[in-house]
Amino acid sequence: MSETYEFLVDLKKQPGKWAQRISAQLMYAVKLSKVNSGKYDRLIAETADFLRGMIEEEGALTRAAARQAETMILPLAEDAKAYKVICAAHAHIDMNWMWGYAETAAVAMDTFRTMLNLMQEYPRFTFSQSQASVYEIVEKYDPEMLSEIKQRVREGRWEVTASTWVETDKNMPSGESLARHILYTKLYLSRLLDLDPDSLRLDFEPDTFGHSRNVPEILANGGVSFYYHCRGKTGENIYRWQAPSGRSLIVYYEPYAYNAAIDTDVALAVPEFCSKNGLDTMLKVYGVGDHGGGPTRRDLEKILEMDSWPVYPRFAFGRFADFYQILESKSQQWQVVDDELNFVFSGCYTTQSRIKLANRLSEARLYDAEVMSTMAGSWTGNSYPAAMYAQAWRKVLFAQFHDILTGSG
Repeated sequence: MSETYEFLVDLKKQPGKWAQRISAQLMYAVKLSKVNSGKYDRLIAETADFLRGMIEEEGALTRAAARQAETMILPLAEDAKAYKVICAAHAHIDMNWMWGYAETAAVAMDTFRTMLNLMQEYPRFTFSQSQASVYEIVEKYDPEMLSEIKQRVREGRWEVTASTWVETDKNMPSGESLARHILYTKLYLSRLLDLDPDSLRLDFEPDTFGHSRNVPEILANGGVSFYYHCRGKTGENIYRWQAPSGRSLIVYYEPYAYNAAIDTDVALAVPEFCSKNGLDTMLKVYGVGDHGGGPTRRDLEKILEMDSWPVYPRFAFGRFADFYQILESKSQQWQVVDDELNFVFSGCYTTQSRIKLANRLSEARLYDAEVMSTMAGSWTGNSYPAAMYAQAWRKVLFAQFHDILTGSG
């Protein structure tokens, strides 16, 4: 099929939506046939030969020729539609990278306004957003927008994927800090968005540079079951990550990119991915990121368009929870990884030592202060200043963002 596939790659380069449509379906058909022991190779080759002949005769690919080719491969439709792609939209917002807090706040507000507007235009569109700190920004600067977000959360169309205050580094913060991330995030978001704290089961860490082997222990004890990352370990995309204690998480290691657009290439990985993992569903994470932005109108239109193609996977707007629910139902079949997931950008762990020292001093001084306050309260009867300490901890946790504590910002 190599010659046929090369022809389809060249066909895809031709202008016009029909060249894109039929070449994409035929390239997907090649991948589909491969996991079915070449079941459709002959039909695909015959269809490609038909198109080649029509192009030579007409001088270009016509709509009629593409339509006819699509009809020729309809016997593949049932197998093609047996696979599904869950499209989970998100916006990666760096708390600090090449900008300061004021710009971060503006980026978050602009991104969320765009997402809410898209939800009005596209009734099936769903969106997912991590990091408790961005919701604090909305609460502080635009309470009316917060009301809109809460409504979409109630509808199940705005998914909260935050189990930590920020997308934190997972190596340098103390165990106490990592526990506080979960504690303050669950307390805050359950109050702010009327959520059951037990529903916050995903730790979404796409850009974190490394992951200590004790992370599963801390997260599992905090009621978190699922983990998502894009950096660190390479190899299996789905596995159980186990701590030395035996506590574990179901992990999805992103094989493509978390800052991604929707295009026809999405489908090409589906048959092999699903066949390898014993699934009929693949996750596609999309949305402009780093400086916010999220999915575009073009992405949404492409999802709707590709879902209508007869020899293509089913495409659906969805949530991370939808995909992890499938993985959880097959939890016993996943390979166990009992190791750290380290690390990329090693210089981020060896430079900017003043930032790292400041973090360690902040953690230690807060711990000491809390101990002294507890002792003082028992001697004097004064109430423990929990709100003051919570505010102080949130500042420390914010500074553990993976571009702040590492110094890459």
